Amino acid sequence: MRTFKFMVITPDKILFDGDVEQVIVRTTEGDVGILAGHENYVANLPAGVLKITLAGGEVKYSAIAGGILKVSYEKTTRIITTASEWGEDIDVIWANRSKEDALNKIKQAKTDSEMSRAELKLKRALNRIHVSSLQKH
Repeated sequence: MRTFKFMVITPDKILFDGDVEQVIVRTTEGDVGILAGHENYVANLPAGVLKITLAGGEVKYSAIAGGILKVSYEKTTRIITTASEWGEDIDVIWANRSKEDALNKIKQAKTDSEMSRAELKLKRALNRIHVSSLQKH
């Protein structure tokens, strides 16, 4: 299978910079699969799962906290996100604590703003827990 250059960039690091065969990610419009030669494309990303197939067929999963996908036919395809980590690097105990903290904040929320922040925290924690289980398969 043909490969293409792909990067995952966060404010504090480059999580990935290399050749891949395929990228699958959830956009705000639904799941998108990217292969070499894909047309130019830009999409918003909610918190979700990033699945990449490396050159050679190895599959890796990353939890992303939302961001932007930019596909370029002739250049590097990129995901720019506020946070991302590989499934095998996720501290599941910490993610479960974050989940419980978010659930408590949802119960105690007094404003729409507090509720929205707590719900986002819960989505990120659940996503991290889910991605950690995917990488083990």
